[in-house]
Amino acid sequence: MRISTSVLAATAAVLLGFCSVVAAVPVSAAPPKCSDLKGGLVGQNCVIKEADTGYNLSITYPAGYPDVQAVFDWVKQTRDGFVNVAKSRDSRTMPYQLEVTPTEYNSAVPPRGTQSVVFKIYQDVGGTKPQTFYKAFNWDQGLRRPIVLDPAGQEKIQPLFQPGTSPWPIIFPLVEADLEKQMGTKPAIAPQVGLNPATYENFAIQNDTLMFFFGQGAILPESAGALSVTIPRPPVDRMIA
Repeated sequence: MRISTSVLAATAAVLLGFCSVVAAVPVSAAPPKCSDLKGGLVGQNCVIKEADTGYNLSITYPAGYPDVQAVFDWVKQTRDGFVNVAKSRDSRTMPYQLEVTPTEYNSAVPPRGTQSVVFKIYQDVGGTKPQTFYKAFNWDQGLRRPIVLDPAGQEKIQPLFQPGTSPWPIIFPLVEADLEKQMGTKPAIAPQVGLNPATYENFAIQNDTLMFFFGQGAILPESAGALSVTIPRPPVDRMIA
């Protein structure tokens, strides 16, 4: 069971709106600190560890990531959502577990450089099986703004692909080919999944490749586990924004 953050996100939006009303003079917010999440710096990473009677959690994130406020907000929501569930009373026999680990990627290929961080989330909250899924953040170094698949009209958000292009008929067979190489057999991916842009929301950009990350059940049955694929970048490079 994945912890929903919709309520937390809505609450945060209300609070942010309230703050914008009462602030008489706009001021630049100070960057979030690792200590605000009761974490400690280990090299360039913020490491948060908590243990209680009913749960254990370990979260690491790169404190120097350019869009650190977005990462900080996501980490806080993820931690708080897990802890709220973990503190509920039930008949569990084992502590709930949350482990969040980051991997960083980058590219320097024109039109501009990028920086990515992909979080792998392992979560056990007493379901039939633990769950593993991903959350990716991507940053445009030249434009100094986040990169997403579909900015949906939001300002200061950079799309991965140029508006009006359709890279998915190219990407889908490349993903199938990489999974076949990994698994030794051609995967049975439904076209409505393989051609759906939402399937590819967690990605990372490198000089010669694009990587896509799929949580359990996102593209294949849950028994296949969490998956990542790497496809060559040149077939879709002309469509990258």
